[in-house]
Amino acid sequence: MTETASSAPAPVVHPPLPVPQALAYMGAAVMLALSQGLGQGFVSTNIPQIAGDLGITTAQASWLMAAYMIPRASLPLLLIKIRTQYGLRRFAEVGIIAYVAVAFASVWISDFRSAVVVQALSGAAAAPLSTLAFMYMLEPLSQEWKMRLGLPAAMTAMMAGPTLARVVSPALIGDGGLTWVHLTALGMAMVSLMLVFRLPLRPVPHMKVIQTLDFLSFLLIGFGFAGLTIGFVMGPIHYWTDAPWIGLLLAASAASLAVAVAVELNRSAPLLDIRWLVSPAMLHLTATLFLFRLILSEQSAGAPRMFQSLGVAPSQMTGLFAIIVGASLLGGLACVAWMRPNRVPVLHLVALLLIALGAFMDARATMDTRPEQLIVSQALIAFAGMLFLPPAMMAGLISALSRGPQYLLSFVIVFISTQSLGGVLGSGLFTTFINHRQAAHYATLTEQLATTDMPTAQAIAARAAGLAAQIPEAAARRVQAAAQIAQDASAQAYVMAYNDAYLLTALVALAAALALLLHLLRDRLALRMAPRPNPDTTP
Repeated sequence: MTETASSAPAPVVHPPLPVPQALAYMGAAVMLALSQGLGQGFVSTNIPQIAGDLGITTAQASWLMAAYMIPRASLPLLLIKIRTQYGLRRFAEVGIIAYVAVAFASVWISDFRSAVVVQALSGAAAAPLSTLAFMYMLEPLSQEWKMRLGLPAAMTAMMAGPTLARVVSPALIGDGGLTWVHLTALGMAMVSLMLVFRLPLRPVPHMKVIQTLDFLSFLLIGFGFAGLTIGFVMGPIHYWTDAPWIGLLLAASAASLAVAVAVELNRSAPLLDIRWLVSPAMLHLTATLFLFRLILSEQSAGAPRMFQSLGVAPSQMTGLFAIIVGASLLGGLACVAWMRPNRVPVLHLVALLLIALGAFMDARATMDTRPEQLIVSQALIAFAGMLFLPPAMMAGLISALSRGPQYLLSFVIVFISTQSLGGVLGSGLFTTFINHRQAAHYATLTEQLATTDMPTAQAIAARAAGLAAQIPEAAARRVQAAAQIAQDASAQAYVMAYNDAYLLTALVALAAALALLLHLLRDRLALRMAPRPNPDTTP
């Protein structure tokens, strides 16, 4: 009797791999995760250098980041079904070949248009690598260790990639532009290609799961995700109200997602189970993941950009980012040691408190603050990040698999969307808040400088005296001194704005921790007040 397209294949139990081969598969997982993580980090970290190489503005170069992130947010919708229908091995081989081809093409980027096309293809080609990294990490592990070891290890490697790009980029760029950055990405892609073909994943049964309406739903959701990504990348740059097309694009994105929801609700076999996704448990998990991603924007969009506004070179920040990577690794090890399904709320509570503590410490920054002074606070936030994400993903996977394998796709979409879109939205909102607060603080400082009070006059006179050896004319010295003080006021306004953002992040984390604590107390009280079952007295 032949198996129908809708019947589920019987689970296949593979024997465990020998230890040397198991370590090889786990090493391949780390290489795949770092390849896609570094690829993303090289783009976000080197936007000014990319703009210089292509002869464009920084605002134009930001389109490259949007082009890279759009397919990363939407392609997982189809990738899981493609993998299920056409086979795991073919999926892995085609995906890694496409990634190497795009990495090779990126070496020959010569103008802005070709760069946008290549970055969009890079994001599309890198999307399967996240899935492959998880699969290679879980492949050699027993069922007991897949969640406890495989999940934290894969998440740690994937989360470390973008930060590691900030560590190695200054050494790769040097005086030779971005050539070595592209060659490094190409080299890692070729090593990943060799590992995928040398260490094939064990086959799993195929199923015919792709339907015609899946493509319509994918186009609608993909357009909605693309519009949100472009809007929140470009919104803070052009400022929201100064570019009417941003509002129109966001409105069109919302409409496209609404139509996608209407289509999915009326399908017998939907691409996404919308009714399950809007259940209280899944809404709580989605809100938790999204909120946490917004809070973590303090680390990705906070300290690096604050130091950039203070004139700190990227090479001076490599030590800070190396320690952040090390703290992330420690967080992953802590998950391996302590992560259990019944400990997820406690781990989340500890993570939120650590983030609040780190953000409070950052909120005392001044113009004299340098990377070395934020090592402890940023390490706490990085450690907390890895203490939060693997338990959250484990809870979601357990919830999805308890309802059946068909719910796995819906959960994976929720997780990837909250992380990809949440990162973009969080960075956009964080930057918008910084711009707003900087303008307010700068207006206050310039009002103080405009008055003819004695401290301002003395500061201008002191600066002018220091410029006597360079500028002989007294009037020109006073003008230059006043310009320097205004520049210092702008930098001071930025630092004050970042302090406001750090403080807001700490307060949000504390509020989330308080809400979680109240939720835990409510559950404990409900458990105590629940009527106990009568004891069985039957002899």
